[in-house]
Amino acid sequence: MLPDLDGWGVLKAMRTNGVNSAVLMLTAREAVEDRVMGLESGADDYLCKPFAFTELLARIRTLLRRASREPQREIEFEGVRLDAKRHRVTRNEVPVDLTAKEFQLLDLLLQHRGEVLSKVFISEHLWDMNFDSDSNVLEVHMGRLRAKVDGPYDRKILHTVRGRGYVVR
Repeated sequence: MLPDLDGWGVLKAMRTNGVNSAVLMLTAREAVEDRVMGLESGADDYLCKPFAFTELLARIRTLLRRASREPQREIEFEGVRLDAKRHRVTRNEVPVDLTAKEFQLLDLLLQHRGEVLSKVFISEHLWDMNFDSDSNVLEVHMGRLRAKVDGPYDRKILHTVRGRGYVVR
């Protein structure tokens, strides 16, 4: 328990202030809605109490591995510019405000533009191996990402390939 702010408030303040550190939420809140809210708020992982200490260490090591592989590059496609180093996205020079997970999702899709990425492939790259593939977390993130990146523009770049996955083209 935190004295003045809950974990979501701390996470929101971090992301608002441009802090892009990896975040593992460790909480007693185990409802699916709470886990989804934590991940959608920008947490990189979410672990419910009680937990095995070895699992916590494994998740921390995973987050550290991901952070060490963090690319320092820019990708540009159809007016969308993703700057991984500065953690910024623009479309036609207009800033696009994304959560950490939305940013990671767009980054992955842009790195593989033209390729259809399955839900399993995306989940394995953005979440840990315990990701519940029956949840709609990915669909929620895609919907919000579409609204922010494609919403106001006639030219859509984020597409669903029915029964297969997602593609940028």
